Amino acid sequence: MPTPEERLSELGIELPQPAAPVAAYVPCVRTGDLLYVSGQVPLVGGQSQWTGRLGADGLGVDEGAAAARVCAVNVLAALKAELGDLGRVRRVVKVTGFVASEPGFTDHPKVINGASELFGEVFGEAGRHARAAVGVAALPLGVPVEVEAIVEVEQE
Repeated sequence: MPTPEERLSELGIELPQPAAPVAAYVPCVRTGDLLYVSGQVPLVGGQSQWTGRLGADGLGVDEGAAAARVCAVNVLAALKAELGDLGRVRRVVKVTGFVASEPGFTDHPKVINGASELFGEVFGEAGRHARAAVGVAALPLGVPVEVEAIVEVEQE
């Protein structure tokens, strides 16, 4: 069975350097065998690839799911920086996705599938997780999606 890093390579994904926090928080906090990854936004090369709200600004489910996938890549980058090896992840436990959207937009789960599906592709069965997909009025930097995760990791 391929390692998570080998799966990323097969998918053509190169993990970026983790984004520096833009406020008073840290990228990851570990307690016991759980690692909490702060919310990640869809930055590529330090720049947002999408801004606006779903259901407006020309953004639909496909664009939202693509943004969520980039958020998930950034979650993986934060995990890699913290753990050194994604093979130390035992299971993705919980994912929370926030979707900036118009009041009538109701496809939040389809948007956050972009992140959930990537975790499944990278970690296989261990990537299946509990999840919340929440609609919000706005997100930092004007991005349409933010994703945070809780993962179980090997003991040190």
